[in-house]
Amino acid sequence: MSGRRSPAEVRPADGEASGAVGGSELGPRAARTRDKILAVSRELFLRHGYAGTRVAQITAECAISRAGFYTYFRDKQEIFNALGVAAYRAVLNAIAGWDDLPRPASRADLANWVTGYFALMDEHGPFIFSAAQSAPADEQTRDDARRMQMRSAWALGTRLQSRQRVPSDTPDALGLTALALLDRSWFFSRSADLPVSDRDMVGTVADWLAAILG
Repeated sequence: MSGRRSPAEVRPADGEASGAVGGSELGPRAARTRDKILAVSRELFLRHGYAGTRVAQITAECAISRAGFYTYFRDKQEIFNALGVAAYRAVLNAIAGWDDLPRPASRADLANWVTGYFALMDEHGPFIFSAAQSAPADEQTRDDARRMQMRSAWALGTRLQSRQRVPSDTPDALGLTALALLDRSWFFSRSADLPVSDRDMVGTVADWLAAILG
């Protein structure tokens, strides 16, 4: 594809390779504290937006001192980045599930995959949608978000392309379209309080995937 870059040509987002999310080097108690800070911050970002959330609010909700907060994070932007990387990795893990689907995949196989994707969005979707509206304003954060979005799109698009009877010549656009459908379908099914059943929404997305695979 002339003019397009594969994920291998895009450098890792800040924090992505540093193990910023897992807390694997921390002891059990410290890991629990760090996880609590992340969970509380996620909720505060959803309620007040990134700009409207203060470190003092996070420490109060977590019942820790400000010094205790800085033991785990430099600032609230580092928390935002960690939450973003966690969501990104969850999406990539779900996309990797295509490698285990039969060839060809049945409608039931596709529906099961969509159900799993909706499950990850139950955890990360609210942050993903809120981050699109309220995020750090610096160019580095915007660039990292774009890189992660395009890597996810490429990962899904190339997997779909490899299963198409008539392969698309734009797997990045194919992946972006599929992710947009998945994310908005989850939103309408789970968060918008619309009169549509989760089962029908999952089935309709599965039908769309079956159609584009041919």
